[in-house]
Amino acid sequence: MITLALSKGRIFDETLPLLARAGIALRDDPETSRKLILATTDEQLRVLVVRATDVPTYVQYGGADLGVTGRDTLLEHGSLGLYQPLDLGIGKCRISVAVRAGFDYADAVRQGSRLTVATKYVAIAREFFAAKGVHVDLIKLYGSMELAPLTGLADAIVDLVSTGNTLRANQLVEVERIMDISARLVVNQAALKLKQAPLRRVIDAFAAAATAAA
Repeated sequence: MITLALSKGRIFDETLPLLARAGIALRDDPETSRKLILATTDEQLRVLVVRATDVPTYVQYGGADLGVTGRDTLLEHGSLGLYQPLDLGIGKCRISVAVRAGFDYADAVRQGSRLTVATKYVAIAREFFAAKGVHVDLIKLYGSMELAPLTGLADAIVDLVSTGNTLRANQLVEVERIMDISARLVVNQAALKLKQAPLRRVIDAFAAAATAAA
């Protein structure tokens, strides 16, 4: 049995069509089922539903054989012991710096001001600003990042941006793009040795589906 770890949300929704192209469908409706382990039409494959940030952990420690997770999650939480054979080209977005409209971010950076930055991507933000030589105080938040500049909690935020509509709706502007993000297929290295044939079959199916969707 091969176990695939997925998280509910955009990546889950965009992974299902890839599985469908490989002839694999869920036997349970993920919208109505309360099950956390979902059977598929492939008797040798099941889907484990976990939090997005937990996907790499489940795969790393063998709770799942493989999983689909964003590049942002891998960079933030580490990818030790994970084989990353594929960029699936789904879940595309970017990590950017945003500030409230009217805040002169470029001038603050030029003057060497110490900025307060709110983010859940602390490791990514720390590395980015250190490389630029910008001094920052980082505040870790888990949701509603846009509130931080509006309430004076922070000068800037580092967050995922897709369309930018949420930023604009909250009078924030994107001032720097840190990196582009997409979802990766990650595989437990030990499982790849012990279950080489069935895992390679699934990996190849994802590769063919992702190529067809490109």
